[in-house]
Amino acid sequence: FNKSRKKPRVEHFVNLNEFNPDVLSEISELFNKKFTYRKPPGNAWKFPEVSEVLQCEHAEFYSLCILKESLNEVKNKLSDKKLEEWHQHTSFTNKAGKVIPHVRRVANAELCTQAWCKFHEILCTFPLLPVEALQNGELNSVHLCEAPGAFIASLNHYLKSHHLPCDWNWVANTLNPYHEANDNGMMIMDDRLMANTLLWWYFGPDDTGDIMTLKHLTGLQDFISNMQTVHLITADGSFDCQGNPGEQEALVAPLHYCETVTALMLLSHSGSFVLKMFTMFEHSSVNLLFLLNCCFEEVHIFKPATSKAGNSEVYLICLKFLGKKAVESLLCKLVQNFGTDIAQKALFPAHLIPDSFLRQHEECCMAFYKFQTETINENLRLFDKMDEADQERLNTLRDCASEFFLQKFQVRHIPRNEWLLKKSHPGCSLNSKLYCQRNNKYCGTYNERKELESLAWKERVLKGCFSGWADEHILSPAHGGVLKGSPNCADFELWYILEGKKLPKVKSSAFCDVELINNLNEAITECILGRPESNSIDVSSLPVCPSCLPVTEEMVISELSNLIKSHREGSQDESRCLVVGIPSLCNNPHVSLENLVFLKAASCPPRLCNTLHDGEPRYQQQLLNCMICSFLQLRTGDSLVLPVLSSFTRFTAGLLFVLHFSFQLLKFSCPVSSGPLGCSAVLVCCGYRPLPGVILRFLQGLSELQASLLESESPQQVLQFVPMETLLKGALPEFLWGLNTAIAKHKLHVIVQAEQQQQLSTRSVQD
Repeated sequence: FNKSRKKPRVEHFVNLNEFNPDVLSEISELFNKKFTYRKPPGNAWKFPEVSEVLQCEHAEFYSLCILKESLNEVKNKLSDKKLEEWHQHTSFTNKAGKVIPHVRRVANAELCTQAWCKFHEILCTFPLLPVEALQNGELNSVHLCEAPGAFIASLNHYLKSHHLPCDWNWVANTLNPYHEANDNGMMIMDDRLMANTLLWWYFGPDDTGDIMTLKHLTGLQDFISNMQTVHLITADGSFDCQGNPGEQEALVAPLHYCETVTALMLLSHSGSFVLKMFTMFEHSSVNLLFLLNCCFEEVHIFKPATSKAGNSEVYLICLKFLGKKAVESLLCKLVQNFGTDIAQKALFPAHLIPDSFLRQHEECCMAFYKFQTETINENLRLFDKMDEADQERLNTLRDCASEFFLQKFQVRHIPRNEWLLKKSHPGCSLNSKLYCQRNNKYCGTYNERKELESLAWKERVLKGCFSGWADEHILSPAHGGVLKGSPNCADFELWYILEGKKLPKVKSSAFCDVELINNLNEAITECILGRPESNSIDVSSLPVCPSCLPVTEEMVISELSNLIKSHREGSQDESRCLVVGIPSLCNNPHVSLENLVFLKAASCPPRLCNTLHDGEPRYQQQLLNCMICSFLQLRTGDSLVLPVLSSFTRFTAGLLFVLHFSFQLLKFSCPVSSGPLGCSAVLVCCGYRPLPGVILRFLQGLSELQASLLESESPQQVLQFVPMETLLKGALPEFLWGLNTAIAKHKLHVIVQAEQQQQLSTRSVQD
């Protein structure tokens, strides 16, 4: 008898008839929020002439404007509610709030998020997957604005659990969370699926993943050229509108246009399209709905039960595409006007939208307006007063909804080996422990957040989540944890050079808290680059905080000596050390050590650059050249002292990966003194292991490419050369996180302190 043998899985479902009929009826209504457009007989709904397209200004529809104003009045009741408290409250009042953990537990669902459950509802409510595709054993899908990938995981679960054997191919797009110039507020940083399936993700010729450019559209067409038929396209795009929630629909309208045009260009005849929208009051939304009704046999508006009932989110379900031939002349015009500027012109003139369509659209908007306002008002009532009876009723509704979801949509268990990421997969991603984004940007009430936005940058920093760091003096330098050993897998044969649009600034990083970067960027812009005389920055001329204790040359050598001794376990053999960019250290009698020989480096990173971080191409080029020159001088067992500005970018992270591979241990010290060191931090590397010749030649070729890009003043820059999958593995990400945090923290501190001192001096002069 084998005790280790697992028992067969038994799926247990609660009898829904055990719930009160009123409860069951309320939950049934929750799962039935949909509207279907009914086309009149004949061909009454058809496109205007192409000459009429994108020619006039936007108009307003009176009845829809009234609904918008009324909805915003209801939303305004939330302006004095603290976001974290309101979110906690609505999480409890959400009748479908228990569905996600219940599905995760019962179905063993991969990446089981709210988006996973929403898409599973859609799949089980509408015939998205063409019968012909499943019969032919082939299914091709494209997923736009898809991060983190829950729609893909949900579709995989649906196919596997419903035993629909087919050759499924998918491609996804999203704003690239690894591109340093992308705004954090526009992206979803969860890359658990993406980091391990990067070959299936398309980020465009500039590597940003921005779907709202024509180059991206044409590039995506080439990327999926192996798909002879595209059966399904989903578009789940949005971005953070909490700063102006009343205008969410207008703000997101250009994105919806680009998602729709992309879908019409890629989708095959009889295919399906799913598009996330919000309210549908604006002329742009009326036009988009009319366009889709002319392109598809069926258009439905659906509010999944697992979409929070108090928000404006709805999904357009478009079935049976009429094909590109039916819209060929119009598509040419739409593509010609592809991009962010589309919001300036109306797609169709208001007077050419049929009355029969407008009446149905108003009916649709009214229905979803009622759904939303009733929920908000109920949540407000319960926020002010919720008794035990209310809590008991909500708990019963939530229990019923979770069982209702499982049974209505036939949610079934699948084994781990049928996930997209198999259990045996080593996996890599942005470490959630490291990437704990501080959401204080959206804490407090809406009114408090708007007041905070009106303050000067320094007041915002001092009242924000890094206020302690801005004021706290560094009484002892930060010494980073030692990075020991060698990467588990370097995969040299997979390295490739990725070029993209130059980084105007670093707005995000996989290796540092983004809100910290945002605060630092604002400080740099306002206090340094904002001054007319500061077109470029001398790194060594940064303000100095007299109350902080910086790293000195003596400290660097003491740290180096301790590392060498611990590494060699007390050996007294002579050690050689190559020092980059600190010539005075080699001749300083106060820091010389017995059995330690210093080598002078031929070059060092530039002191003048347009930024205070490592996104500057000239800085990256010279740092790379420093390392190449160093590798040519170093011998087995030698040490290296290397100053660095930061390691926010994938490029510099790749260089540190090379150092990690080349040395037995690395350690950083920060902040450094402003004098001879003239940088942000110092890396101390011990125990050199000669690089393989193939890697050294690769780096030399990379340097030549960078030099040619700089010489030709190309708009392109090398963004990455070590694959992201490699950079995210092992101990390197945590080491980089510590390094960048120490650097950014100190830079922010010294700029704030210098600004305060300047204000005090100005006041004393005036007095």
